[in-house]
Amino acid sequence: MASAVSARIDATEPATAPARSSVPALCLTAALDHNKADALNHKVSGEWINIPAAAFVARVRHVALGLAALGIKAGDRVALLSENRPEWSITDLAILSLGAVNVPIYTTQAVDQVEFILSDSGSRALFVSGRKVYQHAAKAIEGLAMPLKLIFFDEEAAADIEQAITLKELEATGAQRDREQPRAFDEYLHNVHADDLATIIYTSGTTGEPKGVMLSHESFISNVLAINGGLPINDRDVALSVLPLSHIFERTGFYIFCYSGVSVYYCSSFDQVGEHLREVQPTIMTAVPRLFEKVYHRIVKKGMSAKGWRRRVFMRAMEVGHRYAELQDKQQRIPALLALQQRLADRLVFSKWREGVGGRLRYFVSGGAPLSPSLSYAFLAAGIPVLQGYGATETCIVCANRPENNRVGSVGQPFAGIEVAIAEDGEIIIRGPNVMRGYYGHPEASTEVLKDGWFATGDVGHMDKEGRLYITDRKKDLFKLSNGKYVAPQLLESLIKESEFVGQVVVIGAGRKQPAALIVPDWEAMRQQLNDDGEKFPTSRAELSRFAPAIKLVQRDVAKLTAGLADYERIRRVALLPDELTIDNGELTPTLKVKRRVIDQKFGGLIDELYS
Repeated sequence: MASAVSARIDATEPATAPARSSVPALCLTAALDHNKADALNHKVSGEWINIPAAAFVARVRHVALGLAALGIKAGDRVALLSENRPEWSITDLAILSLGAVNVPIYTTQAVDQVEFILSDSGSRALFVSGRKVYQHAAKAIEGLAMPLKLIFFDEEAAADIEQAITLKELEATGAQRDREQPRAFDEYLHNVHADDLATIIYTSGTTGEPKGVMLSHESFISNVLAINGGLPINDRDVALSVLPLSHIFERTGFYIFCYSGVSVYYCSSFDQVGEHLREVQPTIMTAVPRLFEKVYHRIVKKGMSAKGWRRRVFMRAMEVGHRYAELQDKQQRIPALLALQQRLADRLVFSKWREGVGGRLRYFVSGGAPLSPSLSYAFLAAGIPVLQGYGATETCIVCANRPENNRVGSVGQPFAGIEVAIAEDGEIIIRGPNVMRGYYGHPEASTEVLKDGWFATGDVGHMDKEGRLYITDRKKDLFKLSNGKYVAPQLLESLIKESEFVGQVVVIGAGRKQPAALIVPDWEAMRQQLNDDGEKFPTSRAELSRFAPAIKLVQRDVAKLTAGLADYERIRRVALLPDELTIDNGELTPTLKVKRRVIDQKFGGLIDELYS
């Protein structure tokens, strides 16, 4: 474990509100009960800084009282625009402690969407992490009709911005009031109830303007208690927080960690994940398939670049591990010879995988998109279980596999108190205290998806006889081929991403005879292979994306990966895109979901050319 120093902030009397009356009461009471010296942790100038539980609670109190001094009151909306860092969680709980409503915004959100969210929500104040994030959102803030109180986490960022204050100044104001009125914070907290609105989270908006999902304190509290009872989590655990806290998955995860006494280490950038994994040595972690895909491709690339017997050992270990994990997953008999081969593969290859993720990881929980079976088997063989889960902004976390009951391809059984059913048309519907109240300012849209307490998810799937849920695809993403067959693009995309030559992929083909794929290559891997093949290839990405040997290289790999599918699902045609699909260009949502209508419009000519 990395060395650390403690942040020195004096704590005052703890909150005395009933522990389950609100999210902050739940989290702050638990934090003080567990009293961890490393409750929250972040890296500053190359050194890990610990924030003890008492200091964490004190900072929440002071930020809340500072906000109250600014005039923020119950029901007011307060926006939060920041990367992952302790201040995000401290500010979040402070906002909720006043009965105010947190409106989280992704740092990657397009400027027009930032302006829309701030305006639509009627936010009265905005917390911003630093100068870079502010510069990205400045035009959105300037375009607002209503004045906005700006509070910066980084002191230097507020220096030349009129009427901006720093979090440090806000906390100082709150600390002064805490000394003068030591019961003030408790009085605010006592007036926050489980059925009060806690947050408005704006959905990604793949098909139009984002809608604000309204979640109560009870939505989160019920979810935290259910998941704490369903997954093995305890105060000896250490978690690395990587996914944006503005996402429902990671934010709910933080509340669960807080309640369970887990030490949380913040990772502000995806580029730092590898380094932080080795330093922090987490025992549990939430992640998305993209993380596993990157780790897997890096491992395969390194293994396949070895020479002679080392490369043969790696290839054999991968083959053995896949067979072993598949039999284990399907609860079939494992031959004695295969078990012996697996032990050898583990000692020579897979033990190094575990070291690469810190050496102590008990399990990952994966959400946000389907993870291909091959990747699941690879990590399972390496002794790193990936528990796929499922949920939505409108429902918090609905279900997940359990370490003792993990089935590859499934997203597991629902947590206690949550009902999951399959409608006649195959759509997944959900009912429980975790479900949203509706969309902010959109009663008609709310009525469309909420009927008799059931939320219509828009996802299609089925359940097995043990009650495990399987997701097929998004209902609106399914498309029909010219032969009348339906294709589920997300499942095909998860398979194609196993290719070391694929960076991003979008499966297309509505109204066509066969599906095809638009692919942004992994340029480094593709160039290396072309070089190994003795090809003289162009240097620019634009030319390389049209270079026939490059297209054939990717096409062969994709055809091989989809060979086991039904004939009408197989991908035989691919086109390479020279530029990455991005949020700024409107092709991806802030949660990196593909905007398929935008893709169809933007690349219509290329798609026609591909099929001609």
